[in-house]
Amino acid sequence: MILEAVRIITITILAYVVALMITPLVLNLLKRFRITKQIRTSHSAPIFSKIHKNKEGTPTMGGIIIWGTVLVLAFAFLILDIFFDGFFSYLNFVDRGETYLPLAALAIAAFFGLIDDVLGVLRIGSKGGGVRVSQKLIIYTALSAIGAWWFYSPSVLDWHVLNIPFAGNLDIGAWYIPLFMFVIIASAFSANEADGLDGLLGGVALFAFGALTVVAFALGRFDLAAMLGAIIGALLAFLWFNIYPAKFFMGDTGSMALGITLGVTTMLTNTVFLLPLFAIILVSESVSVILQITGKKLFKRKIFLSTPIHHHFEALGWPESQVTMRFWIVSVVFVALGLAIFFIDKFL
Repeated sequence: MILEAVRIITITILAYVVALMITPLVLNLLKRFRITKQIRTSHSAPIFSKIHKNKEGTPTMGGIIIWGTVLVLAFAFLILDIFFDGFFSYLNFVDRGETYLPLAALAIAAFFGLIDDVLGVLRIGSKGGGVRVSQKLIIYTALSAIGAWWFYSPSVLDWHVLNIPFAGNLDIGAWYIPLFMFVIIASAFSANEADGLDGLLGGVALFAFGALTVVAFALGRFDLAAMLGAIIGALLAFLWFNIYPAKFFMGDTGSMALGITLGVTTMLTNTVFLLPLFAIILVSESVSVILQITGKKLFKRKIFLSTPIHHHFEALGWPESQVTMRFWIVSVVFVALGLAIFFIDKFL
Protein backbone atom coordinates (compact mmCIF):
# COMPACT_ATOMS: atom_id res chain seq x y z
CA MET A 1 0.00 0.00 0.00
CA ILE A 2 2.81 2.40 0.88
CA LEU A 3 4.62 1.65 -2.39
CA GLU A 4 1.40 2.24 -4.31
CA ALA A 5 0.84 5.55 -2.52
CA VAL A 6 4.41 6.62 -3.38
CA ARG A 7 3.79 5.54 -6.98
CA ILE A 8 0.64 7.66 -7.27
CA ILE A 9 2.33 10.70 -5.71
CA THR A 10 5.33 10.26 -8.02
CA ILE A 11 3.14 10.12 -11.12
CA THR A 12 1.17 13.16 -9.93
CA ILE A 13 4.39 15.15 -9.50
CA LEU A 14 5.73 13.99 -12.88
CA ALA A 15 2.47 15.02 -14.57
CA TYR A 16 2.65 18.41 -12.89
CA VAL A 17 6.24 18.97 -14.05
CA VAL A 18 5.55 17.76 -17.61
CA ALA A 19 2.44 19.94 -17.89
CA LEU A 20 4.35 22.98 -16.64
CA MET A 21 7.09 22.33 -19.19
CA ILE A 22 4.76 22.03 -22.17
CA THR A 23 2.52 24.96 -21.21
CA PRO A 24 4.75 27.71 -22.71
CA LEU A 25 4.97 25.73 -25.95
CA VAL A 26 1.20 25.24 -26.15
CA LEU A 27 0.52 28.88 -25.24
CA ASN A 28 2.93 30.15 -27.90
CA LEU A 29 1.32 27.92 -30.55
CA LEU A 30 -2.17 29.09 -29.60
CA LYS A 31 -1.09 32.72 -29.88
CA ARG A 32 0.85 32.16 -33.08
CA PHE A 33 -2.09 30.59 -34.87
CA ARG A 34 -4.57 33.00 -33.25
CA ILE A 35 -6.60 30.26 -31.63
CA THR A 36 -8.54 32.63 -29.44
CA LYS A 37 -11.93 32.84 -27.76
CA GLN A 38 -14.76 34.44 -29.68
CA ILE A 39 -17.43 36.16 -27.56
CA ARG A 40 -20.59 36.39 -29.63
CA THR A 41 -23.10 39.16 -29.03
CA SER A 42 -26.33 37.35 -28.19
CA HIS A 43 -29.81 38.79 -27.65
CA SER A 44 -30.76 35.63 -25.73
CA ALA A 45 -27.85 36.08 -23.29
CA PRO A 46 -27.14 39.82 -23.09
CA ILE A 47 -25.75 39.66 -19.56
CA PHE A 48 -23.17 37.04 -20.52
CA SER A 49 -22.14 38.99 -23.61
CA LYS A 50 -21.71 42.22 -21.66
CA ILE A 51 -19.79 40.73 -18.71
CA HIS A 52 -17.40 38.61 -20.79
CA LYS A 53 -16.78 40.85 -23.78
CA ASN A 54 -13.32 41.72 -22.44
CA LYS A 55 -12.30 38.03 -22.61
CA GLU A 56 -12.45 37.99 -26.38
CA GLY A 57 -9.05 37.29 -27.91
CA THR A 58 -7.83 35.12 -25.02
CA PRO A 59 -6.21 31.88 -26.28
CA THR A 60 -8.43 28.82 -25.96
CA MET A 61 -7.98 25.02 -26.25
CA GLY A 62 -5.66 25.03 -23.22
CA GLY A 63 -7.23 21.71 -22.24
CA ILE A 64 -4.65 20.15 -24.56
CA ILE A 65 -2.19 20.56 -21.69
CA ILE A 66 -4.31 18.36 -19.40
CA TRP A 67 -5.18 15.42 -21.61
CA GLY A 68 -1.94 15.72 -23.59
CA THR A 69 0.12 15.27 -20.43
CA VAL A 70 -1.88 12.25 -19.27
CA LEU A 71 -1.79 10.49 -22.64
CA VAL A 72 1.91 11.22 -23.20
CA LEU A 73 2.81 9.78 -19.78
CA ALA A 74 0.57 6.74 -20.31
CA PHE A 75 2.13 6.00 -23.70
CA ALA A 76 5.69 6.69 -22.52
CA PHE A 77 5.44 4.47 -19.44
CA LEU A 78 3.82 1.70 -21.48
CA ILE A 79 6.56 1.71 -24.14
CA LEU A 80 9.36 1.98 -21.58
CA ASP A 81 7.79 -0.88 -19.61
CA ILE A 82 7.77 -3.09 -22.72
CA PHE A 83 11.44 -2.47 -23.51
CA PHE A 84 13.02 -1.90 -20.12
CA ASP A 85 10.66 -3.29 -17.46
CA GLY A 86 11.84 -2.71 -13.87
CA PHE A 87 11.13 0.80 -12.61
CA PHE A 88 9.02 1.69 -15.62
CA SER A 89 6.78 -1.28 -14.89
CA TYR A 90 6.22 0.34 -11.52
CA LEU A 91 5.14 3.60 -13.16
CA ASN A 92 3.06 2.08 -15.98
CA PHE A 93 -0.66 2.54 -15.24
CA VAL A 94 -2.10 1.26 -18.51
CA ASP A 95 -4.29 -1.71 -17.58
CA ARG A 96 -7.09 -3.43 -19.51
CA GLY A 97 -9.47 -3.77 -16.60
CA GLU A 98 -8.88 -0.38 -14.97
CA THR A 99 -7.63 2.27 -17.38
CA TYR A 100 -8.23 1.17 -20.98
CA LEU A 101 -11.71 2.68 -21.02
CA PRO A 102 -11.03 5.97 -19.18
CA LEU A 103 -7.90 6.61 -21.26
CA ALA A 104 -9.79 5.87 -24.46
CA ALA A 105 -12.67 8.08 -23.30
CA LEU A 106 -10.24 10.89 -22.48
CA ALA A 107 -8.60 10.71 -25.91
CA ILE A 108 -11.77 10.37 -27.98
CA ALA A 109 -13.67 13.08 -26.10
CA ALA A 110 -10.65 15.39 -26.36
CA PHE A 111 -10.57 14.83 -30.13
CA PHE A 112 -14.24 15.72 -30.62
CA GLY A 113 -13.87 18.70 -28.31
CA LEU A 114 -10.85 19.83 -30.31
CA ILE A 115 -12.90 19.79 -33.50
CA ASP A 116 -15.60 21.86 -31.82
CA ASP A 117 -13.03 24.39 -30.62
CA VAL A 118 -11.51 24.71 -34.09
CA LEU A 119 -14.94 25.28 -35.62
CA GLY A 120 -15.63 27.94 -33.00
CA VAL A 121 -12.35 29.72 -33.68
CA LEU A 122 -13.11 29.70 -37.41
CA ARG A 123 -16.69 30.84 -36.68
CA ILE A 124 -18.11 27.80 -38.42
CA GLY A 125 -21.32 26.14 -37.28
CA SER A 126 -24.37 27.30 -35.35
CA LYS A 127 -24.17 31.13 -35.17
CA GLY A 128 -20.44 30.82 -35.74
CA GLY A 129 -19.99 28.96 -32.47
CA GLY A 130 -19.07 25.46 -33.59
CA VAL A 131 -21.09 22.35 -32.80
CA ARG A 132 -24.67 22.86 -31.57
CA VAL A 133 -25.77 21.50 -28.19
CA SER A 134 -28.02 18.94 -29.91
CA GLN A 135 -25.04 17.73 -31.94
CA LYS A 136 -22.92 17.48 -28.81
CA LEU A 137 -25.61 15.37 -27.17
CA ILE A 138 -25.47 12.98 -30.13
CA ILE A 139 -21.71 12.66 -29.66
CA TYR A 140 -22.11 12.14 -25.89
CA THR A 141 -24.77 9.49 -26.53
CA ALA A 142 -22.59 7.61 -29.01
CA LEU A 143 -19.58 7.61 -26.70
CA SER A 144 -21.67 6.59 -23.69
CA ALA A 145 -23.23 3.72 -25.64
CA ILE A 146 -19.77 2.35 -26.45
CA GLY A 147 -18.77 2.63 -22.79
CA ALA A 148 -21.99 0.97 -21.65
CA TRP A 149 -21.31 -1.97 -23.95
CA TRP A 150 -17.76 -2.27 -22.57
CA PHE A 151 -19.07 -2.45 -19.02
CA TYR A 152 -22.13 -4.63 -19.59
CA SER A 153 -20.81 -7.09 -22.20
CA PRO A 154 -20.03 -10.56 -20.74
CA SER A 155 -16.99 -10.73 -23.02
CA VAL A 156 -15.45 -7.58 -21.50
CA LEU A 157 -16.18 -6.39 -17.93
CA ASP A 158 -19.59 -8.06 -17.44
CA TRP A 159 -20.55 -5.43 -14.87
CA HIS A 160 -24.12 -4.51 -14.00
CA VAL A 161 -24.05 -4.03 -10.24
CA LEU A 162 -24.91 -0.73 -8.58
CA ASN A 163 -23.67 0.18 -5.12
CA ILE A 164 -26.16 2.00 -2.91
CA PRO A 165 -24.53 3.55 0.19
CA PHE A 166 -25.65 1.83 3.42
CA ALA A 167 -27.83 -0.60 1.43
CA GLY A 168 -25.25 -2.70 -0.43
CA ASN A 169 -24.97 -3.83 -4.04
CA LEU A 170 -27.94 -4.22 -6.36
CA ASP A 171 -27.80 -6.15 -9.63
CA ILE A 172 -29.84 -4.03 -12.04
CA GLY A 173 -29.19 -6.16 -15.12
CA ALA A 174 -29.74 -4.44 -18.46
CA TRP A 175 -30.89 -1.24 -16.71
CA TYR A 176 -27.18 -0.63 -16.18
CA ILE A 177 -26.88 0.44 -19.82
CA PRO A 178 -29.22 3.47 -19.69
CA LEU A 179 -27.86 4.40 -16.25
CA PHE A 180 -24.31 4.37 -17.58
CA MET A 181 -25.30 6.46 -20.57
CA PHE A 182 -27.12 8.98 -18.38
CA VAL A 183 -24.11 9.43 -16.08
CA ILE A 184 -21.71 9.96 -18.98
CA ILE A 185 -24.00 12.38 -20.84
CA ALA A 186 -24.79 14.33 -17.67
CA SER A 187 -21.12 14.56 -16.67
CA ALA A 188 -20.04 15.75 -20.11
CA PHE A 189 -22.86 18.30 -20.39
CA SER A 190 -22.30 19.60 -16.86
CA ALA A 191 -18.54 20.03 -17.35
CA ASN A 192 -19.19 21.99 -20.52
CA GLU A 193 -21.62 24.28 -18.70
CA ALA A 194 -19.18 24.88 -15.82
CA ASP A 195 -16.37 25.98 -18.12
CA GLY A 196 -17.32 29.65 -18.03
CA LEU A 197 -15.10 31.41 -15.49
CA ASP A 198 -11.33 31.55 -15.01
CA GLY A 199 -10.29 28.51 -12.98
CA LEU A 200 -13.83 27.33 -12.24
CA LEU A 201 -14.00 23.99 -14.05
CA GLY A 202 -10.32 23.27 -13.45
CA GLY A 203 -10.78 23.72 -9.70
CA VAL A 204 -13.99 21.76 -9.21
CA ALA A 205 -12.66 19.01 -11.50
CA LEU A 206 -9.48 18.88 -9.40
CA PHE A 207 -11.51 18.25 -6.24
CA ALA A 208 -13.77 15.69 -7.93
CA PHE A 209 -10.87 13.72 -9.40
CA GLY A 210 -9.06 14.00 -6.08
CA ALA A 211 -12.00 12.36 -4.34
CA LEU A 212 -12.16 9.59 -6.95
CA THR A 213 -8.41 9.01 -6.57
CA VAL A 214 -8.92 8.40 -2.85
CA VAL A 215 -11.84 6.07 -3.61
CA ALA A 216 -9.90 4.13 -6.25
CA PHE A 217 -6.95 3.74 -3.89
CA ALA A 218 -9.20 2.53 -1.06
CA LEU A 219 -10.77 -0.03 -3.44
CA GLY A 220 -7.34 -1.33 -4.44
CA ARG A 221 -7.60 -0.08 -8.03
CA PHE A 222 -4.11 1.33 -8.03
CA ASP A 223 -3.65 1.71 -11.80
CA LEU A 224 -6.84 3.76 -11.97
CA ALA A 225 -5.70 5.84 -8.98
CA ALA A 226 -2.36 6.42 -10.71
CA MET A 227 -4.08 7.59 -13.89
CA LEU A 228 -6.24 9.95 -11.85
CA GLY A 229 -3.08 11.18 -10.15
CA ALA A 230 -1.73 12.11 -13.58
CA ILE A 231 -4.92 14.07 -14.28
CA ILE A 232 -4.58 15.87 -10.94
CA GLY A 233 -0.96 16.81 -11.62
CA ALA A 234 -1.85 18.13 -15.08
CA LEU A 235 -4.82 20.05 -13.67
CA LEU A 236 -2.64 21.71 -11.03
CA ALA A 237 -0.23 22.93 -13.71
CA PHE A 238 -3.12 24.06 -15.90
CA LEU A 239 -4.69 26.00 -13.02
CA TRP A 240 -1.41 27.81 -12.40
CA PHE A 241 -2.08 29.69 -15.65
CA ASN A 242 -5.89 29.46 -15.77
CA ILE A 243 -6.79 31.16 -12.49
CA TYR A 244 -7.96 34.77 -12.76
CA PRO A 245 -6.88 36.48 -14.93
CA ALA A 246 -6.53 33.43 -17.18
CA LYS A 247 -3.75 33.31 -19.75
CA PHE A 248 -5.82 30.79 -21.71
CA PHE A 249 -9.13 28.95 -21.50
CA MET A 250 -9.73 25.22 -21.33
CA GLY A 251 -12.03 24.96 -24.34
CA ASP A 252 -14.32 22.09 -25.24
CA THR A 253 -11.32 19.84 -25.84
CA GLY A 254 -10.66 20.04 -22.10
CA SER A 255 -14.17 20.21 -20.68
CA MET A 256 -15.49 17.36 -22.81
CA ALA A 257 -12.49 15.17 -21.98
CA LEU A 258 -12.73 15.87 -18.25
CA GLY A 259 -16.51 15.46 -18.09
CA ILE A 260 -16.67 12.13 -19.88
CA THR A 261 -13.64 10.77 -18.02
CA LEU A 262 -15.23 11.82 -14.73
CA GLY A 263 -18.37 9.88 -15.61
CA VAL A 264 -16.46 6.77 -16.71
CA THR A 265 -14.34 6.82 -13.55
CA THR A 266 -17.47 7.11 -11.44
CA MET A 267 -18.84 3.95 -13.03
CA LEU A 268 -15.52 2.13 -12.60
CA THR A 269 -15.49 2.94 -8.89
CA ASN A 270 -19.23 2.26 -8.52
CA THR A 271 -19.88 5.62 -6.88
CA VAL A 272 -22.88 6.85 -8.88
CA PHE A 273 -24.73 8.04 -5.78
CA LEU A 274 -21.68 9.94 -4.55
CA LEU A 275 -21.03 11.74 -7.84
CA PRO A 276 -23.58 14.50 -7.08
CA LEU A 277 -21.51 15.26 -3.97
CA PHE A 278 -18.10 14.97 -5.61
CA ALA A 279 -19.31 17.20 -8.45
CA ILE A 280 -21.90 19.37 -6.70
CA ILE A 281 -21.00 22.47 -8.73
CA LEU A 282 -21.33 20.60 -12.03
CA VAL A 283 -24.75 19.36 -10.94
CA SER A 284 -25.79 22.88 -9.90
CA GLU A 285 -24.69 24.33 -13.23
CA SER A 286 -26.77 21.83 -15.23
CA VAL A 287 -29.81 22.08 -12.96
CA SER A 288 -29.79 25.87 -13.26
CA VAL A 289 -29.80 25.64 -17.06
CA ILE A 290 -32.65 23.11 -17.04
CA LEU A 291 -34.68 25.23 -14.63
CA GLN A 292 -34.06 28.36 -16.69
CA ILE A 293 -35.23 26.69 -19.90
CA THR A 294 -38.26 25.21 -18.12
CA GLY A 295 -39.19 28.60 -16.68
CA LYS A 296 -38.97 30.28 -20.07
CA LYS A 297 -41.00 27.56 -21.82
CA LEU A 298 -43.75 27.10 -19.23
CA PHE A 299 -43.99 30.45 -17.45
CA LYS A 300 -42.47 32.83 -20.02
CA ARG A 301 -40.06 34.20 -17.42
CA LYS A 302 -36.51 33.60 -16.24
CA ILE A 303 -35.74 32.06 -12.86
CA PHE A 304 -32.13 33.30 -12.80
CA LEU A 305 -30.66 36.49 -14.16
CA SER A 306 -28.39 34.40 -16.36
CA THR A 307 -27.32 30.75 -16.60
CA PRO A 308 -25.33 28.63 -15.97
CA ILE A 309 -25.64 29.72 -12.36
CA HIS A 310 -22.14 31.20 -12.07
CA HIS A 311 -23.30 33.92 -14.49
CA HIS A 312 -26.27 34.62 -12.20
CA PHE A 313 -23.92 35.53 -9.35
CA GLU A 314 -21.81 37.63 -11.71
CA ALA A 315 -24.99 39.49 -12.68
CA LEU A 316 -25.65 40.11 -8.98
CA GLY A 317 -22.33 41.93 -8.82
CA TRP A 318 -19.99 39.24 -7.49
CA PRO A 319 -16.47 39.59 -8.96
CA GLU A 320 -15.49 36.65 -11.15
CA SER A 321 -12.69 35.53 -8.83
CA GLN A 322 -15.09 35.61 -5.87
CA VAL A 323 -17.61 33.38 -7.63
CA THR A 324 -14.86 30.90 -8.49
CA MET A 325 -13.36 30.77 -4.99
CA ARG A 326 -16.74 30.39 -3.30
CA PHE A 327 -17.69 27.59 -5.69
CA TRP A 328 -14.37 25.92 -4.86
CA ILE A 329 -15.21 26.13 -1.14
CA VAL A 330 -18.61 24.56 -1.74
CA SER A 331 -16.92 21.80 -3.75
CA VAL A 332 -14.47 21.00 -0.95
CA VAL A 333 -17.26 20.77 1.63
CA PHE A 334 -19.36 18.39 -0.47
CA VAL A 335 -16.34 16.30 -1.53
CA ALA A 336 -15.51 15.84 2.16
CA LEU A 337 -19.12 14.80 2.81
CA GLY A 338 -19.03 12.33 -0.08
CA LEU A 339 -15.77 10.77 1.13
CA ALA A 340 -17.13 10.53 4.66
CA ILE A 341 -20.17 8.61 3.38
CA PHE A 342 -17.91 6.36 1.27
CA PHE A 343 -15.64 5.39 4.16
CA ILE A 344 -18.45 4.98 6.68
CA ASP A 345 -20.26 2.71 4.25
CA LYS A 346 -17.10 0.75 3.41
CA PHE A 347 -15.59 0.20 6.84
CA LEU A 348 -18.48 0.36 9.32
